[in-house]
Amino acid sequence: MSTIEQLLRQGCQALMPVSQSPALDTELLLAHTLGKPRSHLHAWPEKSVEKPLLSQFHQLLQRRRQGEPIAYILGAKEFWSREFSVSPAVLIPRPETELLVEHALSLIPQKMPLLVADLGTGSGAIAITLGLERPHIQVVAADCSWEALQVTSKNIRQHQARNVYPCQANWLSSFRPASFDLIVSNPPYIAPQDPHLRQGDVRFEPRTALASEQNGLKALQTIADQARRGLKPGGWLIVEHGWDQGPLVARIFESFGYREITCHLDWQKHPRVTRAQWSP
Repeated sequence: MSTIEQLLRQGCQALMPVSQSPALDTELLLAHTLGKPRSHLHAWPEKSVEKPLLSQFHQLLQRRRQGEPIAYILGAKEFWSREFSVSPAVLIPRPETELLVEHALSLIPQKMPLLVADLGTGSGAIAITLGLERPHIQVVAADCSWEALQVTSKNIRQHQARNVYPCQANWLSSFRPASFDLIVSNPPYIAPQDPHLRQGDVRFEPRTALASEQNGLKALQTIADQARRGLKPGGWLIVEHGWDQGPLVARIFESFGYREITCHLDWQKHPRVTRAQWSP
């Protein structure tokens, strides 16, 4: 029988070759196994772990050693200080995407009943965060994947986001013209041949949520094109994109007749989010 302290040490050593944060990963896996917060591990380092739990912990450790993302193993990921359920059917929410939410919220006045669409919603983290931060709006959480929408619906129930509505749709093709005041999206924007798709956590994530044809720009072009029809006059489109795609996205928006095009940098000072207004 091993103690918590021994397991933390063993787990850290085992994950060191495959993880950038082996100590944190080990703590998360052991806390999940024990059904305790991470603080419990440091408060009771000498406590022994029973055999069935020991076996469960080593199984989770092995999954992480094979490269499976921590979020999929635990079934959850934090975003905007809330915990969202995730599965291999959806992209894992990332800190950079909080910039998209931040700038989307800046376009939504308090207590104004706007209609918003989140395209390619996945886990629903963006849509639900917007809905909870602005209770007076209505948010359509759209995704073409039925499996992804099951995760979305679970998160809607979990957070009691009663103003967020899951919808199976291929971008904006299912909606009436001039429906939305704001359209947000974190679409696939990685080139299919990008070698990063074969490395690290993204190997386990849905390829359709990561990669897009035309060097990663096809989904962004399609959304910009369809949003001209889906937005009300004066409505806004805001998208996340790759660190090197800012000028390209701006040119796409310009070619479709958008105005007030601005690009915003992420915490690494990379262009990450571009927004534009539709004023026909």
